[in-house]
Amino acid sequence: MNPQENSELLAALMRQEELLKQLVAAINKPKLGLHSEAGNCKIYCNRQHGGLWYTLNGEPSDVPQTALTGYLKELRFENTERRKKETCKLLITIQADRTYILESGYDTHFSKCILAAIATLTPEQLYSPITLQPTPGTTDENVLFCRVWVESELVMASYNEQTEWREVSKQALAVTKAANEMAF
Repeated sequence: MNPQENSELLAALMRQEELLKQLVAAINKPKLGLHSEAGNCKIYCNRQHGGLWYTLNGEPSDVPQTALTGYLKELRFENTERRKKETCKLLITIQADRTYILESGYDTHFSKCILAAIATLTPEQLYSPITLQPTPGTTDENVLFCRVWVESELVMASYNEQTEWREVSKQALAVTKAANEMAF
């Protein structure tokens, strides 16, 4: 390429980058007008109240949708008190039409499925939306698994009693952080 072509290509790439920044800014703007979606929506991922997942607005309310699709923004562990006991929870932040925060016990199958799946992905794969699909266990009414999809592909990640969860968790957190630090 000659210097003129290089210059034109660079100018075109800079225009494209500016358009992408404008697009992202437009997507991240809050909804205007009347709606029922102020703030975050916290979803508890367990079968405690008869469904697969639920919200708390005073009373538990089943979430009838069977999957959540959005951008994985954060995975983090948090110590909290539930039923007057100290416990550790995995918090999964998904950006979609609003911010959803999914909460699950750190050592549940739901959390293990997500951590194992995310740990196998690259930051580039997490740059696309993911879909989380709670799936009931078949032999135990209390067990809840989670299928993780990237675009239309199911992420296959197995685990067993020998799985090193500290390492899997570190990898899943690192991939998520790297994906969110990627520039356009």
